[in-house]
Amino acid sequence: MSVVLATTYHPRGEINRLRRLYPLLQAIYTDIAISMPPHAHSEDVEAVKALPNVRAFVNTEWPQGRYMALKKSLETDASHVHYADMDRLLRWVEIAPDELRQTAERIEQSDCLVIGRTEQAWDTHPQALRQTEKISNSVFSALLGQELDLSAGSKAFSRRAVEFLMVNSLPARAMGADSEWIVVLHRAGFKVESLLVNGLDWETADRYSDQAADAETQRRAAEIYDTDAQHWAMRVGVALEIVQSGLDAMRRELKRTPP
Repeated sequence: MSVVLATTYHPRGEINRLRRLYPLLQAIYTDIAISMPPHAHSEDVEAVKALPNVRAFVNTEWPQGRYMALKKSLETDASHVHYADMDRLLRWVEIAPDELRQTAERIEQSDCLVIGRTEQAWDTHPQALRQTEKISNSVFSALLGQELDLSAGSKAFSRRAVEFLMVNSLPARAMGADSEWIVVLHRAGFKVESLLVNGLDWETADRYSDQAADAETQRRAAEIYDTDAQHWAMRVGVALEIVQSGLDAMRRELKRTPP
């Protein structure tokens, strides 16, 4: 059994950090597929493509980034796929590499694993995220009958689950995939499981830095984030897309039975 990493990455001054941490990722994953936006700087794209054992590509439309990362993962022989937003993953592998290794081992035992945040990780986030993500998480925890943290930017699937998602999910609602993928698999009879980790704490304070932000820097950045009304509006929009996409997936006719 083996795990491939499928990730989306919009570099924001972290290329040197990625280079430094990349050997740790290679030690965990058999292959790494990196999906990047069409507006990424060309020098960043070339730097990512130059990494060893990487399948890096640029999307023509960025909202399709998550879907295309999963699709690219099927070009490998891996039995399982770990999807994670790269900005979150870089922080995770830097601050809690052992936890990430243990998570990869757990992934190999699941068809559908929702990787969420412990209270310790949640406490690092701005209120703009905590209050809005509470809404979308509550909706689908109730509908699916179990507590799930859908918006932590990390999920994992067996190969057959990914193959099913490729024909039963929509490519162009990136944030909506947080709920859509899980609802589709739940409806198809795949067992949905949950794992909470500390390593998915708030990553935005790490931008344009060569290392993970410390707790105090993270706290100050979260306070500043919450003072901007546009951030609140954006996070409300994200929560709305997650709810709408999940509800649509509840009603959508599935195209074929699971393999």
